[in-house]
Amino acid sequence: MRLLAAASLLLAACGPGRADDSPMLGGRPDRNMVSGERNLPGKFDKKNIKWVADLGNQTYGNPAVTGGRVFIGTNNGNPRDPSVRGDRGVLMCFSEADGNFLWQAVHEKLPTGDAEDYAQIGICSTPCVVGDRVYYISNRAELVCCDAAGFTDGRNDGPIQDEKRNGPRDADLVWVLDMRKDLGIMLSQAAASSPLVVDGRVFVVTGQARDLEKKKVHHPEAPSFIAVDAATGKLLWKDSSPGAGIVEGQWGSPSYGVVDGQPQVAFPGGDGRLYAFDPASGAPLWTFDCIVGEAPDKEKKNHLVSVPVYAGDRVIIAVGQNPENGDGPGCLRAIDARKGAEVWRVEGKEFGRTICTAAVHEGLVYMAELTGYVNCFDLATGKRQWRHDLKSDIWGLGVADGKVYVRTHDGDVAVFRTGREFQKPVLSTLPGLGEGLVVPANGVLYMACATKLYAIK
Repeated sequence: MRLLAAASLLLAACGPGRADDSPMLGGRPDRNMVSGERNLPGKFDKKNIKWVADLGNQTYGNPAVTGGRVFIGTNNGNPRDPSVRGDRGVLMCFSEADGNFLWQAVHEKLPTGDAEDYAQIGICSTPCVVGDRVYYISNRAELVCCDAAGFTDGRNDGPIQDEKRNGPRDADLVWVLDMRKDLGIMLSQAAASSPLVVDGRVFVVTGQARDLEKKKVHHPEAPSFIAVDAATGKLLWKDSSPGAGIVEGQWGSPSYGVVDGQPQVAFPGGDGRLYAFDPASGAPLWTFDCIVGEAPDKEKKNHLVSVPVYAGDRVIIAVGQNPENGDGPGCLRAIDARKGAEVWRVEGKEFGRTICTAAVHEGLVYMAELTGYVNCFDLATGKRQWRHDLKSDIWGLGVADGKVYVRTHDGDVAVFRTGREFQKPVLSTLPGLGEGLVVPANGVLYMACATKLYAIK
């Protein structure tokens, strides 16, 4: 199953990524897929491998790299602990220096089976690491906070003291919020949101979904978006705005920006609307309908799977669907984040469905379509600068060191030069690569495939 799992506007408005760690999806709260790393390879092969680590046998998460450790979600298809057998969701932690396995968190599958926790999917959430705390969503829709050191330090942190697995290679859980049990949500196939931690608050898309068999949202009052105290796991505020309008599932992730002095947290809704809230109070700031004008047939509607990107006073986002549903007309938009109004859009035959998150760099927006097109648009006007067909499915891209890195389903890594003038990409490959992100951190490129995590120097 292939599942899953934003006058002149300057890059300085959202800031270049720091040339070091990548502690969350996108590297920073605005989720802009741009890194400040330098001296990265534009072409590579096996000779460039710094290290390679074994994962499970299906991996949909992306790595977070910080504090000398690498964290990634996978499954239990290649058990690290022989006493843990069968299908599980697993978060693994490795040494950044040499790829040595350090510890893991293991989560049993949900009893509801494929409807909520598809077989072998594992943990799809990309962790967010702040200091010595790691936040992620388990396959069971649990928001988990654990100690970055696990039990390797021989110390049990936090109020949870009765952990069944407390060996030197086990996770040290600090607190757990069970969003199915405590908030009444229902998943569709998988939980995939990547937490965002800002100012001591954890923001999450809960994964609340529509029952695809019975074609209804069973508990429309259950929250789709929440804010939680990062230290304790206490619920601070919640919002259920998508309600019964959820088209399928909610697999996106929140982002954060400060616009005209007002902090905002934006959530992509499964009803196709983008919602912005005051991060402290949960008060609504604005909302925008990203599928306005689409066919009323809910089975054909797009929604929001990609992550909104803050770029100055704009948010960049595009619509799509679960990749299993195939191609169709999409729409890429720039939204005025001061009031939730459209600035420009590219739609219909000009831009197809996507689950990609944008990279905004030096006044340009780089964005991929599901079926293989890589695009470059002018941030101010939305005018396309170039488009190239890689003829293979794409889930995401990233910019670093003057390069646009794109991985394809066929296993290639295409490296384009940034800029308005198109230059033919350089192709590289490594065994087993498919769709996913290229994550730069501390002079190294990290790429996860189904069974391996590569560190490329």
